[in-house]
Amino acid sequence: MAGYDWITFTSDYGLEDHFVGVCHGVMARVAPGVRVLDVSHAVAAQDVRQGAVVLAQAVPYLPRAVHLAVVDPGVGTGRGMVAVEAGRQVLVGPDNGLLVWAAEALGGVDRVHALQNPGFRLKPVSRTFHGRDVFAPAAAHLAAGVAPAELGPEVDPGGLVRLERPAVRAGAGGVAGSVVAVDHFGNLALDLRVADLEEARVAVGDLVEVRAGGRAHRVLVGETFASVAAGELVLHEDAFGSLAVAVNRGRAADRLGVGAGAPVEVAKVPAAGREGGG
Repeated sequence: MAGYDWITFTSDYGLEDHFVGVCHGVMARVAPGVRVLDVSHAVAAQDVRQGAVVLAQAVPYLPRAVHLAVVDPGVGTGRGMVAVEAGRQVLVGPDNGLLVWAAEALGGVDRVHALQNPGFRLKPVSRTFHGRDVFAPAAAHLAAGVAPAELGPEVDPGGLVRLERPAVRAGAGGVAGSVVAVDHFGNLALDLRVADLEEARVAVGDLVEVRAGGRAHRVLVGETFASVAAGELVLHEDAFGSLAVAVNRGRAADRLGVGAGAPVEVAKVPAAGREGGG
């Protein structure tokens, strides 16, 4: 097997501690010629759904690679550890739903191997840092040319843990979903898309009521942040095709007082009631 020039790395480790650096070091010792591209280490702690969204949104823009992802609240339990082949690439991480949406974004799951061969792990294996001891070595060995089959037995792709897709409720004049993630700028990424607004008969230029955190806010549906004045709220399509709530030169998360997982409702404001704001 020819291997890969790149390993990409996504996690909830943050950058305050040495976890990311240690994983980089492990990979460099196994595959010193392979480059590591950090996608994000700011996934909310133990938020598998956010990690899955981040990875799935990123992989279409990344080089052909081994994609290492670690958001692993079940570390040390009986959850699986896998290498998932998809689109001539490999995703490595815990079997908790983190990898499947990204595999689908690469064209779908081809094969899955359990990471069971102790020859491709560090020794001893910590009960709480499988990113260092299992996943990073596996990713590096794959990048160096080791075939996935050498890491462990093939398993049924149908047995992979899959996260439920969010249930979007859309009807005439309104749509309901939830916050998927809050980015560095305080923008709220929603599990809604423009098609959901269209089904609710809401279009760019309309004024909507966004209900979140026990409050209602009047928000313009715009094309970009500058569709509204500085300090005002806007609902727009983000760079990855999802709807997002933002504040022009401000933080929507602070204004609405909500974070990942919070329910959000969007309702069109009738023409007779378009005075005022939130």
